[in-house]
Amino acid sequence: MTTARTLIPDLGKLQAFESAARHGSITQAGKELHLTQSAVSRQIRELEAQLGLLLFERVRQRVVLSRAGEKFLPDARRLLAQSEAAMLRAMATSQTSQLSLATLPTFGSRWLVPRLPGFLARHPGVTLSLASRSAPFDLEEQGFDAAIHYGQPIWANADCRYVCQEVIVPVASPDFLAGGALHEPASLAAGPLLHLSTRPKAWASWFEASGVDTASAYQGHRFDQFTMLIEATVAGMGLALLPRYLVEKELRDKSLAVAMDRPLETENAYYFVVPLRMKADPLTNLMFEWMIEQIGPPRQG
Repeated sequence: MTTARTLIPDLGKLQAFESAARHGSITQAGKELHLTQSAVSRQIRELEAQLGLLLFERVRQRVVLSRAGEKFLPDARRLLAQSEAAMLRAMATSQTSQLSLATLPTFGSRWLVPRLPGFLARHPGVTLSLASRSAPFDLEEQGFDAAIHYGQPIWANADCRYVCQEVIVPVASPDFLAGGALHEPASLAAGPLLHLSTRPKAWASWFEASGVDTASAYQGHRFDQFTMLIEATVAGMGLALLPRYLVEKELRDKSLAVAMDRPLETENAYYFVVPLRMKADPLTNLMFEWMIEQIGPPRQG
């Protein structure tokens, strides 16, 4: 009886296929892989037989991907990359405990990473592997132990643990603020207002919460990353609504200032997401508990 495992590809054959596809040459693939030309050709033929597909067409002295080969190549590269990543993870954890964490890019660089030396000092036997992710994905498939998520507590096959609410405040550079009187919420409507493309209603929500009816809430420059939005605000391009945690450094060094102390909680929150099979994992739980400790008690008022 044939089992499904007969469909698992041989990595050597995938390497031969990928190398020949990249070079357009069996000979060059052989040189790269330290194999004879005939050995590479044999591996590709065996892979084609296993797939039941013709992966290459022979054109003069070169090999050209067939239509089926073009479709298969991205999957082959992904399998090779995943296999290499698995080997590297195993090698990295041979003497230590490793925690693989996916984090939102700006949250990771501005809040998490500056605090991580404290976590590592408390847990010196831990090795961290961090990667940026902006949207939910399959934690199991990509080999992560946990992820930081902003939104609603919804993630397939995972446990979402509440970390904190997000509080946004209007900020601007001191030079920008020195150029005009901003004494009440309505005065901010004159802008210019700066926006995050993925949160187009932020200013409208802030004005509404402040009791201001304005048609200018959607006007102004737009940026698709928090990092660019922060830099634009520091450069004096206008007013931005930013989470306090993202601009801690700028507020401390006074390159930014709160334009009006009227914070607004967003409708979404931050969550620590763990695959269901990892719910009781000690190291993952240590990271979650440490993060909660770093957040501290909720702000009053």
